[in-house]
Amino acid sequence: MTPMWQPTPARVAETRLTRFIEAAQRTHQIELPDYAALHRWSIDQREQFWTLLWDFCGVIAEARGARAIERDGEMPGARFFPDARLNYAQNLLRRRDAGEAIVFRDEHGQITRLSWAGLYDRVNRVTAGLRAVGIAPGDRVAAITANIPEAIVCMLAATALGATWSSCSPDFGTQGILDRFDQITPTVLFAVDGYHYNGKLNDIREKVTQIRGALPSVRELVIIPFTGCGPVPGATMLSDFERAPADADIGFVSLPFNHPLFILYSSGTTGKPKCIVHGAGGTLLQHLKEHQLHADVRPGDRLFYFTTCGWMMWNWLASALASEATLMLYDGSPFHPDGFTLFDYAAAERFTQLGVSAKFIQGVEKAEVVPNARHAFPALRTVLSTGSVLLPEGFDYVYRHLKQDVCLSSVSGGTDIISCFIGGNPNGPVYRGELQASGLGMATEVFDEAGHPVRGEKGELVCTRAFPSMPLGFWGDEGDIKYRAAYFERFPGVWAHGDFAEITAHDGFIIYGRSDATLNPGGVRIGTAEIYRQVEKLPEVVESVAIGQDWEGDVRVVLFVVLRPGATLDAALEARLRQQIRAGASPRHVPARIVQVTDIPRTRSGKLTELAIRDIVHGQAIKNAEALANPEALEQFRNRPELTR
Repeated sequence: MTPMWQPTPARVAETRLTRFIEAAQRTHQIELPDYAALHRWSIDQREQFWTLLWDFCGVIAEARGARAIERDGEMPGARFFPDARLNYAQNLLRRRDAGEAIVFRDEHGQITRLSWAGLYDRVNRVTAGLRAVGIAPGDRVAAITANIPEAIVCMLAATALGATWSSCSPDFGTQGILDRFDQITPTVLFAVDGYHYNGKLNDIREKVTQIRGALPSVRELVIIPFTGCGPVPGATMLSDFERAPADADIGFVSLPFNHPLFILYSSGTTGKPKCIVHGAGGTLLQHLKEHQLHADVRPGDRLFYFTTCGWMMWNWLASALASEATLMLYDGSPFHPDGFTLFDYAAAERFTQLGVSAKFIQGVEKAEVVPNARHAFPALRTVLSTGSVLLPEGFDYVYRHLKQDVCLSSVSGGTDIISCFIGGNPNGPVYRGELQASGLGMATEVFDEAGHPVRGEKGELVCTRAFPSMPLGFWGDEGDIKYRAAYFERFPGVWAHGDFAEITAHDGFIIYGRSDATLNPGGVRIGTAEIYRQVEKLPEVVESVAIGQDWEGDVRVVLFVVLRPGATLDAALEARLRQQIRAGASPRHVPARIVQVTDIPRTRSGKLTELAIRDIVHGQAIKNAEALANPEALEQFRNRPELTR
């Protein structure tokens, strides 16, 4: 295959990755001629790699200690930098000057700017407020918030004191929020008064009141006046909560490397969400690595990721302050008033890294949005995509309609690790439909059914060595029983991530979908993304989802499609769909049934919920529809007559 993009030697010479390679070669007197050699060294000489990364990224700490890894052969069980003491927020607030730390654009196009000095001052004031109500290390501080500067401020204030932060986006339902926060018993709850989406104002004050009433652990409810909806009875407004700090310095609390920093949540479509606890040092170090070495984030860069505060990419984005990048925030619909909204923002504010979901790229492609017809994007160096599989046609779209000279990094990881197993390589080529490279320090492989590593074959994505951002565990999971069952039962001592994947000839990766949603007709494993790639080539198809239906002692493939307005699933379109799948994939991929629906249920981070659809098709109860962004869509899949014959 010919690369779709290859960096010039001049560009390679400027990357942070090249600077790191030079530091490794100089410090350890080794030769690292290419990325493959660097990755091998990062796995074989793990203590050297993680220690050098710490120094290279300038981690601020009270102490690092002499040991980089303790019990390295154990997974779970290994501990990184067991003698270190640091504070996450201190690393993000390393600057106090007039440069821009945060730029925020709302759905109406209004811009808010916050300098590094202004950010530090706001955090200091909220920290003083938290101190006044007795927040101490280990307390939980929760938030129902839009992706606004105040969310960053409140998170940094909480973590400056050693509290553990957890957030949901304000579009979550009441029960969905309670299913999360009731488990972790927060002491302080921050909440916006409302939010805008697609031009509509959503007042959530009544919902916030109900949630506060159902959380007896909450001693203080603080309202962030985002939309002007007004106060909430019994709550404190953020302006009144902020206190004049006793000192110009925040007084960061120094804590162990594995002190609980964030609590994130599994999607929770099969029951109450699992509360995934992430440590301060592991999160910081992993994010520094991914920002600087994989996304080529440099001081002064302007990094954007379209995310809500209920998705791990918000935490990932926030950490870029530690690399002295400006955070570019947006809240609202990315299609309001049209599909150019984010691209107009990117051009006007000179984004250097643009992060979106694969679903967004598919959406603007289907809407025939052509960003480079309006803008040249001279500052843009990297386009990042995650959330679901970026199909090869998505690669075509970026290079044809966005920018040719850009590193397109489709990445894959998850809430489970608050980071990525597979990421970008700014020094390497981009091949159509492939994720570029295994993350440095991540012993990522693909196993067959017997647990043997394979290349050029589909199998289970695994990680065979411990890494710093592994969860500390699940909140309330005594003895780590659920934690071990989630990742280590399939292959003992190996992290099984749950993705169906393949390593390519270029040491890149192709993700074929979730392995628990893999189809198995006639005993042959098929990744759902292989079907979506073919189906969504047809202009009539907006999106699709495939499941395996138990049928006559086997499994048959059922495909559901959402069509453009005015299109109908008639015999002619069915025939074209089957022919496209047969020719582009294989006869085994051709569905036994094709059914038209008007919407497909998805999680709040935009991922298709194949498992929930499969359950409802088989007449099984959906245990937690609150976890879905659009649970009403499930009813279209229940008792379909097309699936009874």
